[in-house]
Amino acid sequence: MAIDILIKNAICVSHNGIEPSDVAIKDDIIVAIGPLDNLDADEVIDATGLHLMPGVIDTQVHFREPGDEAGEDMESGSRAAVMGGVTAVFDMPNSKPPTTTIKALNDKVKRGTNRLWCDFAFYVGASTKNIKNLHKLERLPGCCGIKIFMGDFTGDLVINDDQKLADILSKGTRRIAIHAEDNDRLIERRHLSEEGGVSQHPIWRDAKTGYIAVDRILEIARRTGRQIHLLHVSTENEMALLAAYKDVASVEVTPQHLSLSAPECYEELGTYAQMNPPIRDEEERIGLWKALSAGIVDVLGSGHAPHEKELKALPYPQSPSGMPGVQTMLPIMLDQVNKGFLSMERLVDLTSSGPARLFNIAGKGRLAVGYDADLTLVDLKRKWTIEEDWLQSKSGWNPFTGRQIIGKPVGTFVRGRKVMWEGTLAEEATGQPIRFQDTLNG
Repeated sequence: MAIDILIKNAICVSHNGIEPSDVAIKDDIIVAIGPLDNLDADEVIDATGLHLMPGVIDTQVHFREPGDEAGEDMESGSRAAVMGGVTAVFDMPNSKPPTTTIKALNDKVKRGTNRLWCDFAFYVGASTKNIKNLHKLERLPGCCGIKIFMGDFTGDLVINDDQKLADILSKGTRRIAIHAEDNDRLIERRHLSEEGGVSQHPIWRDAKTGYIAVDRILEIARRTGRQIHLLHVSTENEMALLAAYKDVASVEVTPQHLSLSAPECYEELGTYAQMNPPIRDEEERIGLWKALSAGIVDVLGSGHAPHEKELKALPYPQSPSGMPGVQTMLPIMLDQVNKGFLSMERLVDLTSSGPARLFNIAGKGRLAVGYDADLTLVDLKRKWTIEEDWLQSKSGWNPFTGRQIIGKPVGTFVRGRKVMWEGTLAEEATGQPIRFQDTLNG
């Protein structure tokens, strides 16, 4: 059998555990795994000493297009993704205009096709104007599901009324992603952000703000029987609550919340450490790791939300919330593997098989014959420093710049195409919409 690419001598991390193996790729698909010595391949890659993972899927990014391309766009954001070993992304709806209509979704799919370096899908945002149509919008090509913002002050994208939330959850079938911060409490406590600088951010948007919203949405999910996905959970108490609702709720945590803690991050990074929900104290950070170890956490998401340096440098609270993260998610977590905080098998579950399982992604998330050849090759033992000139995001900064870590992505394959190798990109982008089992037939 003539094949396109043969990866030899890799340390494969798959459903079989960790074992040395070869992998053959033909026409976008993995066609053979095992000792493969007699195959004719157009390209042979010697992966001796490298770990081969299923392609990393980042289910929370903000690529800012359309409307805010000064901070990021689809091309630059996806370039950062594949440089960091990410092969597929779910992009958030709070663009300008927001992704709340068929027209806006189709526009994003058109913009992304053969322009993103990785494969992609887009959330449709729940708004006060489209509640009756969400069950139809969630089934459109290129849509990964519905996103609800429970707290962000004003605007059509904020849904903080229990009846409206129940109306959304009662109609439709796909898992709904939730940003759970209680809007009323945020408004009541807004004055706390006005004095004291960025260190006030986790005081204003305190742990109770998240807990109230999570408690409310879990009750509604249980009552309606709808599957929901809690994004960037930031406190131990929220995790304990979520543990009692695993029949209806899945859980995401970010590398930022696992790796940074207050007050140190605000002292070191200032407003560059500002994100929603906030980075909290060391006790909360340790609590998140406990939840991850206990299996409460289902996936990692980068929460990639870049802004230009000029905006992030504004005095708090004028400074916008959000950090870049899609390029550093895997490197930071590989470093955690080397520190003994999680295994490679668990990392693959959090970044590949977990997202595919939760969102019913078709043909991705497994290192297995018949699946898309979305693959991430990493050098688990490479010592290096995250430098600014390695970053691809338009924003030009990252909270982990200057950090010395062990473990680096060296190769990214999207449907069998080698889109990144040792820091060099392919000649052209070939990103396509992700397919989902729920909507293969429309």
